[in-house]
Amino acid sequence: MSARTEGPRDRAPRRPPTAPDGLVVVDKPGGWTSHDVVGRARRLAGTRKVGHAGTLDPMATGVLVLGVGRATKLLTYVVGADKDYDATIRLGAATTTDDAEGELVAAADASGVARADLDRAVADLTGEILQVPSTVSAIKVDGKRAYARARAGEDVALAARPAVVSRFDVLDVRPVAPGEAGLPDDAPPALDVDVAVTVSSGTYVRALARDLGDALGVGGHLTALRRTRVGGYGLDVASTLEDLEAQADRDGVLATLPLADAARATFPVRELTAPEATALSYGQWVPATGAPGTTAAISPAGELVALVEDTRRGGADLARPVLVLAPA
Repeated sequence: MSARTEGPRDRAPRRPPTAPDGLVVVDKPGGWTSHDVVGRARRLAGTRKVGHAGTLDPMATGVLVLGVGRATKLLTYVVGADKDYDATIRLGAATTTDDAEGELVAAADASGVARADLDRAVADLTGEILQVPSTVSAIKVDGKRAYARARAGEDVALAARPAVVSRFDVLDVRPVAPGEAGLPDDAPPALDVDVAVTVSSGTYVRALARDLGDALGVGGHLTALRRTRVGGYGLDVASTLEDLEAQADRDGVLATLPLADAARATFPVRELTAPEATALSYGQWVPATGAPGTTAAISPAGELVALVEDTRRGGADLARPVLVLAPA
């Protein structure tokens, strides 16, 4: 009796070629967690070495920056960049999560909120502020995520932390009558406020919605959120998951933003001489860049060699490598 010939169904699915090291900027769809997006990207990139720079809630859409391969080491720096959001805040209702996914805890008639009062409250939440994060945030309290404690029925008290809201623009204000735009028939009238904000890393737009409603005495929560920029990466360079899948199928490998190009969008750049590039690849120090903070050091061949920071050593200003991407 002859052995059975292996057929197509017996073979494991072909693993896609591993994508080159670099960043992928995704326009995250609503209903997906950031981890869901990473999982899809791992499949497309042919590697598990994929991470993201800053979580987006499932209800939110927009820019989610992913790192593939060595580019995951850049994500720590991308996370710290400021961010732009477009959002809709509903005044007249407060929820347990400060967004539309939570349970209603208080409602009030917001139809009497005057535009001058709204503008004044927005101004008070602009600039350097102290913000109490939402109780369903990912902040750890005694080693456990705040959202996990809140969902377990625990009372979660988070300390206020510094935040910077450099832009808080009111784009539109719309009255919402009961029975309209998802407002229950028995609810008091509400106001929907469309805003555009620019915030520092770690700022919660949900908490801005909550605090705006509290300041106006009617309660508030977030009903829509779209992230339009993270540092140097905006929606203009973002792709949908469908587009990424189509590109990977068409070209045979997922395209990424090369490390050097990614660094240029995130950091000031130091163009290296050949000897400097060699020295940095060995972890040696080179002459100072003269720029504050972290600088991307690019070789004459256009390769990202390292990230460097200026410091003093032996009475001289020098640039030390804080992350070597192209070791010797």
